Amino acid sequence: MLTVLLAAQFMALLDVTIVNVAMPTMGTDLHASGAALQLIVSGYTVSYAMLLITGARLGDLFGRRRMFTIGVVGFTVASLLCGLAPSAGPLIAARFVQGAAAALTMPQIISVIQIRFAGNARTTALSAYSAVIAVGGIVGQVVGGVLVTANLFGASWRPIFLVNVPIGIVVVALAPVLVPADPARGARKLDLVGLAFAVPAVFLVVLPLVLGHQEGWPAWTFGCLAAGLLLGAAFIAVERRVAARGGDPLLNLAVLRVPGMAFGMVALVLTMIAYGGFLFSFALHLQAGLGDSALRAGLMFAPAAAMFGLCGFYWRKLPAAIHHWLIPGGLLIAAAAFVGVGLSLRTGTNGGVWLYVVLVAFGLAMGPAFGSLMAHSLVRVPVAEAADASGLLTTTIQLGQAIGVAAFGGLFLTLAGRPTAQSSAHAFSTTIGWQALLLVIGAAAGLLLARTARAVVLSAR
Repeated sequence: MLTVLLAAQFMALLDVTIVNVAMPTMGTDLHASGAALQLIVSGYTVSYAMLLITGARLGDLFGRRRMFTIGVVGFTVASLLCGLAPSAGPLIAARFVQGAAAALTMPQIISVIQIRFAGNARTTALSAYSAVIAVGGIVGQVVGGVLVTANLFGASWRPIFLVNVPIGIVVVALAPVLVPADPARGARKLDLVGLAFAVPAVFLVVLPLVLGHQEGWPAWTFGCLAAGLLLGAAFIAVERRVAARGGDPLLNLAVLRVPGMAFGMVALVLTMIAYGGFLFSFALHLQAGLGDSALRAGLMFAPAAAMFGLCGFYWRKLPAAIHHWLIPGGLLIAAAAFVGVGLSLRTGTNGGVWLYVVLVAFGLAMGPAFGSLMAHSLVRVPVAEAADASGLLTTTIQLGQAIGVAAFGGLFLTLAGRPTAQSSAHAFSTTIGWQALLLVIGAAAGLLLARTARAVVLSAR
């Protein structure tokens, strides 16, 4: 059962990053603009983020195994459509469907683990679940590079999506056999009104950031941004009203009043914006600017990503006395590593050994910072509000990455123009400088969170 569940989780996580190193190849093959490539990457994470909480509640209402199976079927079909897409438009649409299907699948996995496993078995299952999360992004970068470079059957980039089809078919076939059925509980209702405000608000903010540089920032882009922010404010008002009436809001914003939670959210969103923008702009610079192959681009980040995953998984083994300082300290070191990456690539060369050193330093710092950030943000959340807080953090992670791709992708593409080694280097160095600044601001919020976490430890003594 665990293998089936984690296979589906692995597919969903793989598709967050697998497209990064395939972007230049897709752009050439599909005659896609930079904005279209941004939508291919961020469309998945936007729909995934917006529907995660709704997916969890659908599992409560109609049964987790049923929703898990429907989600995997949808993801598999969408992957096939992605792999067969004749142009950028259908590919973008299929990516949005992929994200929605992943949002239906992923919440059921952790719920089934919590319900069906107990004692040591649950600990083992949760460790495996965390390990898949840690390596999903790593494998996505590397597998994407391998598949594009291999050019299987002359299919170029298409196998990065088609690889999901046989895995999905096997998971769908085994799920009814190995995953026990569960009764529909109907414990929490869907917040369709909140969803109706949230979805257009996000799209009205993300789309102008993606299309603005390509269209020359006409008046409509700023109008969309303003409308998106107004709808965001209306969404907050609606959610508060739903909660005040005793309903089930899409996002229970009351958890932000828990000490440390607001600081954790600020640090998390800034970190994910910087990280999502870095993955996108770094992959573009390596291939479009420096002429690296997709395989080299994927392998370039692999050591840093491996350190990120390992340190993020094992950070609790560090002395407990320093746990609360891992967030501000790690983010500051990660910011310094970003500056080092920018400096090593500013001349239009590949950076040599120094680039690998600073990338590994980034992974070593970011892994513990991210792991402790997630844990300490939730440290004072009451058990009754744990699901709402986790949903808020998960949604923030995905939306932060999507906004990072949109904002920093637009900045990079605007500065690079038709990229040469020098123009791409200038664009990337500028972009990563701003990303480093976001991490520094995130570190300041992390410092405030660290003080809250330390107060909890002292009170427990």
